[in-house]
Amino acid sequence: MSDLSLDTRTGLPDALRVLLAEHPREAWEAHPQFHGLVSFWLDRHMMFRRLLEALETEAQGALDGNRDARRFAAALSQYGGMLVNNLHGHHQIEDHHYFPVLAARDARVARGFEILDADHHALDGILNGFVTTTNDAIQTLTKTGAVTDAAGAFHGDLTRLAGLLDRHLTDEEEVVVPVILKYGADGLG
Repeated sequence: MSDLSLDTRTGLPDALRVLLAEHPREAWEAHPQFHGLVSFWLDRHMMFRRLLEALETEAQGALDGNRDARRFAAALSQYGGMLVNNLHGHHQIEDHHYFPVLAARDARVARGFEILDADHHALDGILNGFVTTTNDAIQTLTKTGAVTDAAGAFHGDLTRLAGLLDRHLTDEEEVVVPVILKYGADGLG
């Protein structure tokens, strides 16, 4: 099997997306199992994407000279903290509860859950680096007010995180949602 690590893959192999073929994304909302856990879980993923968009907007605004140091520092602290804290909690629940239950429901996609768990461990390190970069940017803003300098370093790290997180969230949705749609949410609540 090819390298399926988060930083190199462009998607999961078709063999791990077999249930997605049975339950394509465009049909999810119409499925009777969608409302409840699936819609809640996808809303969490949308929250992560929106937080990344808010951070991108703030960083681009700072690079364009449209943010003062205090506003930019406050945005980095608020949105960055929410993103990291919520991601860690979300991943812990998935790793320790959801993934083991869901992986046991269909052996054809069990390897997908191992890959997603490995993503979480990779993302831990990436998030730790992101926290350091964010704190460094806030320190620069606080001490020097150099908005463009702080935004430049932060923006590069944010772009990397956003790309990797989007890859992970998309792959996770394509494995998890079809399992729940096919087998139900029993044992997950």
